[in-house]
Parts: sequence; C-alpha cells; structure tokens
Amino acid sequence: MTVQISSLAFLTPGNYLDEDPYTGLEDTLRLFEYAERRGFDGGWIRQRHLEHGVGSAAVFLAAAAQRTRRIELGSAVIPIGYESPFRLAEDLSLADVLSRGRLQPGFSAGTPPHADLIGDLVFDGDWRTYDLSYGRVARLVANLRGDYLGDDDTVIHSPGNTQRPRLQPHSPGLADRVWYGGGSTRSVRWAAEAGLNLLSGNIVFGDRSDEFAAAQLALLTDYRARIAPDRPARVAIGRVIVPFDSADRPTRERYRAYAASRHARTLGPQGERRVLFAPDVVGTSEQILEQLHADPVLAHTTELRLELPYELHREDYEQILHDTVESIAPALGWTPSAVPA
Repeated sequence: MTVQISSLAFLTPGNYLDEDPYTGLEDTLRLFEYAERRGFDGGWIRQRHLEHGVGSAAVFLAAAAQRTRRIELGSAVIPIGYESPFRLAEDLSLADVLSRGRLQPGFSAGTPPHADLIGDLVFDGDWRTYDLSYGRVARLVANLRGDYLGDDDTVIHSPGNTQRPRLQPHSPGLADRVWYGGGSTRSVRWAAEAGLNLLSGNIVFGDRSDEFAAAQLALLTDYRARIAPDRPARVAIGRVIVPFDSADRPTRERYRAYAASRHARTLGPQGERRVLFAPDVVGTSEQILEQLHADPVLAHTTELRLELPYELHREDYEQILHDTVESIAPALGWTPSAVPA
C-alpha cells in the first residue's frame, strides 16, 4: 500500500524553564504561528502535570486560538482523571468558541500520572475511590452536546435574560471532534463504541504482539471494525520524526544522540504492561522517507502527527517543521493548506 497523507499536524511538549515559564510558553505559541504559516493543518499540545509543561490544555489552546486563524488546535492528551467532566467541558467549549470551531480535544482515562503526589490535592476525599474510567470521558462528551438540564419548564434567570439551562457557551459540533488516545485493545474498542476519533502514537501495549507495527495495525483494525458505519471517524498516527537537512553539524549530532539514547526501548516489550515503542525516525529527508514508506501502519491512515522531542528549543522545532514541509511531507502526498491573508 502507498502512504498518502492529507493532514499534517505536530505535537509539542510546551517546555519552559522553571525560573522563566513565560518565555517557554511564548515560544510555543510562536511555534503554532510558525506552523500555520508553513501550511500545517494542526498543532497539538501535551497536557503535563508537575512538569515544565502545559498543565491546562484548554487555557493554552484558548491563547493559541488568538494567535492563529486556520489550524486545528488539539490536546494529546488530557488525563480525564484529574478533571471534572462538566467544568472541563465548559472550558473547552469556551476555547472552541474563541477558536471559531477549531478545537480537537484528546483524552486518556485511567489513573493519571503522579496520582500518588497530587490525587489528594485534586479530589475531596480518597482519590482511589473515584471513578477514573472511560465513563468520565463519556460524561464530558455528553456535556459538550449541550442537552438542556431539568425538565421542559426549567429556566434560570440572570440579569436581562431568562433561558433554559445548559452548558454555556454551547459550541455545536465540538462533541464530534473529541479524540481518544488509544494504545491497547480495550481502549480502542471503547473509543470506537463511544464514537470518538482515534489517536495512536509511538507507544502501544503489546497485548497481542511483541512487534510494534503488528500491534498498532491490530488496534486500527479493531477500531475500524467497531466504529459506526455512518460515523466519519478520524484516525491519526504519531511518529517522532526529526529531519536534519538544514541543521548544522552540532545539531545533527545532538539529534543522533537523542535517538540513540532511546533505541534500546524499541527492541522489545518493556515492563509488566509490555509497552512497545516505535523507533524514532531521525536523519536526512531521504533516509526518513525510506523509513516512512516502509512503515506498514502509515499506509492505513491519511493523518500524520509529528511528535516533537522533549527539551529542544524553538529554533530546533522550527527547523524540524521546515524540513518536514519542504522535503518530506510532499513526498507523502501532502499539500500545504493556504496561508491566511
């Protein structure tokens, strides 16, 4: 099969220095602006807690919405365990209205990272007794749909207004743009049955294979077999891709060292959950294209996300995006979107 990419996005960690968060966050916003100018179709932010990264994707994407005009704005992913399904739905709906309908919120379920440290700070009572399952995501999606609360006669009064109560501001269509980050058989089957779009990155669980591509292909097959036939569901695949055609020699060596430091984890399942990692794709455009064309998973999607490495600088990220749109993505069938006037 031939790789044919029609949608190209990037995922960035949103790094900053502990003593100067503003500069790092501003650099990330400028990266979104740069990507839009280069024709990217989407920009995604990681939500990270207790780290030098974005702790609230909704807040960051609302800011990014004011700095861009066209690209989709995604989160990959928001751990739903720390969130109120109603309050977060309010935040996302507001950010979507401000973006004029460009939000692509992605989620994960289960016990969120660092729960032993901040669980008691998030929840009233023992967080271990709370429902951290897929149902929490389902309740958020239901809230985004904006059904009225109460019965047909229920109204609320505010200055100058009487209205039927529902989540405000209501943003029609946002509920259909929700994604789930699925890495296991159980998670992708649930995402399909819930009617959510599917994110599958460079990490999956080896619950049916010890080989990354085989495991990920099985997930995509399961998902598509269970999604409703009338649902135009989207599937996006993420890969760490680091071209260095326009980089100087020290930068090339730095990129090579980064990939080498992570190679051992790709050699087999890791840990009790049998985590599988895709190899980072680092090199010249020619070398990268050879690997991407040989990737059996990419032939089964039209949406590709560049997962940018952690702890690089904005100049590095811009160089990676530049080389991708100049020398790699067009060879995969991608055409840049029109730049806003």
